[in-house]
Amino acid sequence: MIDTPSLVDHYCRGVLRTELGLGTFEAHLGGTGGAPAPGTTFFDTQTGFAVRRWCAPLLGLEAHCPPARYLARRRELGVLESGRRLLRASGISTYLVDTGPPGDLTSVPETAAAGMADAHEIVRLELLAEQVADTSGTVGAFLANLAEAVHGAADSAVALTSVAGLRHHASAAPEAPGPGGVRAAVGRWLDGRPPGARLTDPVLLSHLRWIAVATGRPLQIHVGAGDPLALSGFAAATEGLGTDLVLLHGCPYHRHAAYLASAFPHVYADVGPALARTGAGAASVLAEALERAPFGKLLFSSGARGLPESHVVGARIFREALEGVLGNWVRDGAWCRADARRVAGMVAAGNARRVYGLAG
Repeated sequence: MIDTPSLVDHYCRGVLRTELGLGTFEAHLGGTGGAPAPGTTFFDTQTGFAVRRWCAPLLGLEAHCPPARYLARRRELGVLESGRRLLRASGISTYLVDTGPPGDLTSVPETAAAGMADAHEIVRLELLAEQVADTSGTVGAFLANLAEAVHGAADSAVALTSVAGLRHHASAAPEAPGPGGVRAAVGRWLDGRPPGARLTDPVLLSHLRWIAVATGRPLQIHVGAGDPLALSGFAAATEGLGTDLVLLHGCPYHRHAAYLASAFPHVYADVGPALARTGAGAASVLAEALERAPFGKLLFSSGARGLPESHVVGARIFREALEGVLGNWVRDGAWCRADARRVAGMVAAGNARRVYGLAG
């Protein structure tokens, strides 16, 4: 056995406080926010099968029970009790929680209490900038207040995160935008902006990331479905500045994210959600990441949001994949068991504790 007794979930969101019907549950299960195609169900996915396999027994049901039975049992227990049972059985000892997503989600203390675990806050940069814009009437006030807000957030949060991903390629430019360009972009954005309007300007997104780099806190960057290699210039420009970059959710470009982690000493790669979405094929995805990146540069996360099931599935599939890959290498004689256990502990928790400065 290659044991991973506890996990640090280095990126997740809170769980829903409200009871869920079939449609709402499926929307969260699919991860797209929308309904499945007519005549289909998101339970017929790798994630859906994993929920029925790993979560059903935690709620007192047989593994692989029908979806209707699973949801009925969930309603019978209630949302709070179901959440507690699932989170406390996940094996996650520490949650790093992005508090930016909308919705009726548990706070950092609530997540900690539900899971009987430690929890720390991750601050979402774009939301912070949008809140500053709502209360800043001039370009000068916005820029001053934004810098103060980002540095203030860094004083209490364990990390800052940017969710714009690679949707706006110019925001990944290798150099910080000049003051004139930033002021012009702020002016365009504030002019006639309704409260709560989203930040999408690539110049401001780039400026925001460079403020974050100056704080010295780890900066998580969501690469989404974009090729992480688009960040290579930004990674090169930030090397040596004292801020670690953590690339989140790189599937299907997990090999590229692992390559950047090997190429730059301050770049790390997330391996969790790529495995959860792959389900039964997760071992091959993890093996590919381990082929490219130094073992001290890979971190587990569930990437969970809304459903406590996603914490369980993320943790369980990660453990199964890690046991399968490292166990095979030990049985083949390529690795010794002591090294396999050491690497498992690094990826499961140790690397995250080092990067984010968490107590061990």
